[in-house]
Amino acid sequence: MAPQFLSKGAPLSQALPEVSASAGRSADPLPDRDPVVAGAAPASAHLSRLARAATDHSPLEDMQGIFTGALLGALGLALLSHLGLLTSGAAGLALIVSYASGLDVSLSMLLVNAPFLVLAGLRMGRAFTIKTLVSVGLLSFLTSLQPHLVSFGRIEPAAGAVMAGLLLGFAVLALFRHRASFGGAGILAIHLQDRRGWRAGYTQLAMDLVVLAAALAVADRSSVAYSLISAMVLNLFLAINHRTDRYVAR
Repeated sequence: MAPQFLSKGAPLSQALPEVSASAGRSADPLPDRDPVVAGAAPASAHLSRLARAATDHSPLEDMQGIFTGALLGALGLALLSHLGLLTSGAAGLALIVSYASGLDVSLSMLLVNAPFLVLAGLRMGRAFTIKTLVSVGLLSFLTSLQPHLVSFGRIEPAAGAVMAGLLLGFAVLALFRHRASFGGAGILAIHLQDRRGWRAGYTQLAMDLVVLAAALAVADRSSVAYSLISAMVLNLFLAINHRTDRYVAR
């Protein structure tokens, strides 16, 4: 087509007849065309598929994530135990119940965890419940092995509380990313994040504050204070790094 030039006073539609005529019969948009031009819906669907693919986990990926979380969790609990600090969450509540009532720790742990496990079975699905039970069992096994594998020397309590909180934070995050938990308050926290959008870290921190306040009846203030530091580090780390608008694992 020879170039046409717009004469003075001629309308633009006369100068570009072929462009005007072809506007209604353009070919199908190219796959890589800008979504603003080609239409946002196909691009959004494509991005949604990519997001699902990035957060769907295979059984092997779940296994390594759960094992990593349990290993870091066992190390964090060992550090707390070495410092004589309290464990927060359902485990801490079970210890308080045991001290106050004289019940065996394992029995009090079962009683405290039972309602949360029922919630997991009813609301979180079979896969989440099974992976949580595996995580709890693996954590218990690795914790029993820990004295034979790792020992600690002198650790300044405040520094140890921060390190334990970070280790446990990474551990819980690994499990949450693979749709599992260590049971107890973690089940309720992730349920409320899924259903109501409440940050799991903030929910757990609120529950931990209640547990640690109750611990003042059976522990000295210094231990409770350092335990509070550990719980705050754990849960603030979790609140920052586990958000449904950034990463939704399946």
